[in-house]
Amino acid sequence: MGSRSVVRPGSGADRWFELKSQVHQKLVNSLTPEQLKDLNKDSVRGQVGTVVEKLIIDESLPMTMGEREKLTEEILDEVFGLGPLEILLKDPSISDIMVNGFDNVYVERAGRLVETNIRFKDHAHVRMIIERIVSAIGRRIDDSSPIVDARLADGSRVCAVIPPLSLIGPVMSIRRYGKRVLTTEDLIKNQTFTTGMLDFMSGCVEARLNIVISGGSGSGKTTMLNTLSRFIPEEERIVTIEDTAELNLQQGHVVRLETRPANIEGAGAITQRDLLINTLRMRPDRIIVGESRGPEALDMLQAMNTGHDGSMTTVHANTARDAFSRLETMVMMASQHVPDKVIRQQLASAINIVVHCSRLADGSRRVTGIAEVVGVENDLVEMQDLFEFERTGISPRGKVVGFFRGSGNHPNCLERLKSYGIHLPLSIFTETHEVKER
Repeated sequence: MGSRSVVRPGSGADRWFELKSQVHQKLVNSLTPEQLKDLNKDSVRGQVGTVVEKLIIDESLPMTMGEREKLTEEILDEVFGLGPLEILLKDPSISDIMVNGFDNVYVERAGRLVETNIRFKDHAHVRMIIERIVSAIGRRIDDSSPIVDARLADGSRVCAVIPPLSLIGPVMSIRRYGKRVLTTEDLIKNQTFTTGMLDFMSGCVEARLNIVISGGSGSGKTTMLNTLSRFIPEEERIVTIEDTAELNLQQGHVVRLETRPANIEGAGAITQRDLLINTLRMRPDRIIVGESRGPEALDMLQAMNTGHDGSMTTVHANTARDAFSRLETMVMMASQHVPDKVIRQQLASAINIVVHCSRLADGSRRVTGIAEVVGVENDLVEMQDLFEFERTGISPRGKVVGFFRGSGNHPNCLERLKSYGIHLPLSIFTETHEVKER
């Protein structure tokens, strides 16, 4: 070890990992597999501390008490958790964790990407953590199956890719599952939308209009879907269909369905389309598809057109109008024999409202548009804008500022809302609300 220099986290990283490996190995050698299986982090903390103390004495390491405690905690994380990621998973301010190889880890806080000083020992270390995640739910990742989607015990979503598909070694991203459900008051305070916009959207849900929520990745689509679902009456039977369970509905009568990937032999996959077809036999009052991304869009449209009013889904799209192009493409994936004109007529007949969400340059998420579908004209789906967010600039502190504006158009669906006892003041469709820096 040479001059016996002080070993500190963040410097001498190779030596730090070497120390962890030594203690880890000594711990594993002192316990049987059955003991390891039955033990938990707290039950072996003292044992790990003893091994650390002995190693410090044997190696004459001038480590501070803080460094000893950190070494002990990191070893416990290696044995019982996800290693270097554990400290990030304990931070409630982090919404996404991105591992771009063993020495490049980013997180997202408040909508902004930040590089961390978290490092893995090497590519094999990252691969070991990935395998620990996927094996816990009975899946595998290897050369024959180099991409896997998984879920942590807390509901966080994990996507991992290994070589040869990844050219920089094993990589993964973790979308955190928010432990605290944002209320409508939170979203209004965050200037995600205005009270007038919320009154209109909630009225559309209560009046059983079919709603599509569009937006880019990380724009808040799932949050918006959760928010709008709160206005579904308690007595209704809701069936949700997701690839990875993220929805958090508050009603009592909810049936949650989740897709299943193929097994090791490549068989046994259950798709969203399979679940949606069977959902129609389960007497749902409303169907909520977490995200439409493939052929299931055709079955969703047919369900919306055949008595399952008030259904909702999300779709990746750059604008509200682009959402229809995306859905049209998805329907064609299910049946190439359906003419474009018929698809557009089905879309216009099935979908009533499109709510578009955006993540802005400062990391904030807003509803940047609400539009109503009014029909088909010249073989194109016609929409009228009802609300929009108009960006006017950036504040000195880098915050996006602007205005929420009503378009002045009166929705055709107002009569339907009135039939459900929902009476909205027409003034909300002409109001302007300034978005100020908070």
